[in-house]
Amino acid sequence: MTYCVGMRLNRGLVFMSDTRTNAGVDNFSSARKMFNFNVPGERNITIMTAGNLATTQALISLLRERNEIADDRDPGILSQPTMFQVARLVGSTLREVISYSTPTGQESSDTFSASVIVGGQIRGGQPTVFMVYPEGNFIEVSGDTPFFQIGETKYGKPILVRAFEPDLSFEDALKLLLVSFDSTVKSNLSVGPPFDVHVYENDHFDQTVISRIEHDDPVYQTISSGWGEALKEALDSLPSYCIQTT
Repeated sequence: MTYCVGMRLNRGLVFMSDTRTNAGVDNFSSARKMFNFNVPGERNITIMTAGNLATTQALISLLRERNEIADDRDPGILSQPTMFQVARLVGSTLREVISYSTPTGQESSDTFSASVIVGGQIRGGQPTVFMVYPEGNFIEVSGDTPFFQIGETKYGKPILVRAFEPDLSFEDALKLLLVSFDSTVKSNLSVGPPFDVHVYENDHFDQTVISRIEHDDPVYQTISSGWGEALKEALDSLPSYCIQTT
């Protein structure tokens, strides 16, 4: 299982993904699920993947290969004119990869299924984020849906829904995401650190922050313990609710 979030703020984009993979409760390992495609001064694109590991690795390998051998291959991700076209390319490539493993046709419930978050900015366009489904179709963030999640989404979503604001600073957005990820980690063993993070500021094609947050990171540990304690204090401060019995 996986947990990835792509978020659009007024200031820019924030991406976070876990790195845990598992093939049973006694076989955990780590694998990168966040990938960056960059042309300095011209475009910055981030892709995060969830689902069958063989499918997602084949997707990224194929996208990279088509960039490196652009003359005799299909157009690569770095030659697409808009982020919409990037999302279309990722969707069609994902559908192509899944079809290799499921020659009778794919469905979202197939063993080889995968989903993708792709976001970024190409010069001349606005920064944006898309969620790509296994069938190859996709949707774009909006004012009503300012962030996307893939993988194990149910434990971290209530936190994001309650606290997200489009004018959040990058620092506060990262703290919010860490609370959301920590809630998911505590609820599902198949999601875990280290977490990969990419912060992209609008129109700053060359200046991005890509980093990894380890389990023993002091800020993460403080947030992990602190938000639970704050919740307990908030509960203690609420008025008692009495139920009368007969």
